[in-house]
Amino acid sequence: MAQLALNLKSKNIQAAIAMLAWCILLVDWAYMQILPETVHLIVGVGEIGLGCYLIYVGSKHWDIKQIIFWCCFSIAAPMLWHGSIAVTDYFGLEMLRAFAARVGLVVVFFTGLGWVIWYTEVRSKWFDQARRVDPDAAELAPSWNPMDPLAPYYGRKSPKLNQSLTGFTGYSIIFLLVCILLSSIDGCTRFYDLPAGGGEQQTVAQVVKVQKIIRKRYVVNPFSAISFDMPEIDDTQLELEEITRHNYKIGMGEGEGAGFASGTSGGKVGFIRLEYSGGDWNQDMGVGGDLNMLIKYFELTQQHVKEKTESVTVSQLGTYDAIRCPPVVYITGQRSISMSNNEIKILQEYINDKHGMIFGDNGGSRHFHNQFVSMMARVMPDVRPVPIPLDDVIHRVPFQIPYLPYVAPHGGKEALGWFKDGRWICYYHPGDIGDAWADGHAGVTAEIWNACYQLGANVINYAHAEHHKWREAQKRKEDEE
Repeated sequence: MAQLALNLKSKNIQAAIAMLAWCILLVDWAYMQILPETVHLIVGVGEIGLGCYLIYVGSKHWDIKQIIFWCCFSIAAPMLWHGSIAVTDYFGLEMLRAFAARVGLVVVFFTGLGWVIWYTEVRSKWFDQARRVDPDAAELAPSWNPMDPLAPYYGRKSPKLNQSLTGFTGYSIIFLLVCILLSSIDGCTRFYDLPAGGGEQQTVAQVVKVQKIIRKRYVVNPFSAISFDMPEIDDTQLELEEITRHNYKIGMGEGEGAGFASGTSGGKVGFIRLEYSGGDWNQDMGVGGDLNMLIKYFELTQQHVKEKTESVTVSQLGTYDAIRCPPVVYITGQRSISMSNNEIKILQEYINDKHGMIFGDNGGSRHFHNQFVSMMARVMPDVRPVPIPLDDVIHRVPFQIPYLPYVAPHGGKEALGWFKDGRWICYYHPGDIGDAWADGHAGVTAEIWNACYQLGANVINYAHAEHHKWREAQKRKEDEE
């Protein structure tokens, strides 16, 4: 008996250690991101395997005792949820990751709701049965216990239905509050570091090599019987060879390699897409879309970039550090944009207080154009959009954009911008630039999609350069204080 108790105690300790380790990995994956991604991949694969095994074990007891299956399923659900997100996140499958995240949230919600309904039903039956056995028992008089269907606040008409509705409403509110708390809890701060290095904010120059080729000159006897096809005596040819190359580092400040003086050795340029309600925010997302632009940005600038792109909700955007936050977020789609007042407030703080920038892209309709302009009117009511001229710095550095490249002019043929405090706080492309980045490039010519890549690099670099200047100013302000 003592040995059995010892074994049980040992298993409980092992289970507690495993649960603690899982919680640490979950917190690191969601907020801290200190551990290598390989660790999360291994844990994710293990969770998927263990979750499937638990469901298999539970299914064997379905005909005997269904409660065992639901216990196993309830344990397996969060494991499968987290495991599928970790695996898809590792491989950069953002579309599948977003799908898994939402499906998992729904499954966990209804799993918890099922247990609330089950427990409420069991306790309600206990009260009913106890009253049938001894209807005069004083302790079984109608009470304020929410498990008691005869509680006064359920009323006399349909008390059972009222109890069920109350349980559902109470559980939904608690679940929502927990989700909000986990997404905004203090200490769960995200960080975005610029890549270390330096460079200049200049237009990439085209180096032109001019080689003078002088044709051979012949001295010809005009009375000779030999015929010559003679060129002009002074005929020369200029051979022009254009080579586009970086004759300086792209970035800002003093430092080795292309980057920013305010950056860190571990800092990397990322591509962050903003999630929103009401439309197709994930159009051309991830591999074969955003990632193409991120890879091209590295080729064009030689600045260090992240291995994969990512997406964040507006609430998650608000959890970034006040200084070390993303310089730019990308918004696209072709349907509606729905944002709450709280989300609008977060975007205002992101632009005004964190010096962020929005990169908008019309993915395919005039409706989205109106939706985006209306959204910006809520975010920046005191700023009006204006056409961005082609000679503006954002169209010249690091690459000269001679015309606005687009796939289709869904929202016009001019880029719009919102300008405040000496910088562009929003750049709006009206012609589906993201489609030109995607595999296949929407069928446009190489000249167009190359120009779209260069324009994307300009906007991203502009946002990072402006953020670098702001970070340096904040640092000087702290030093003075």
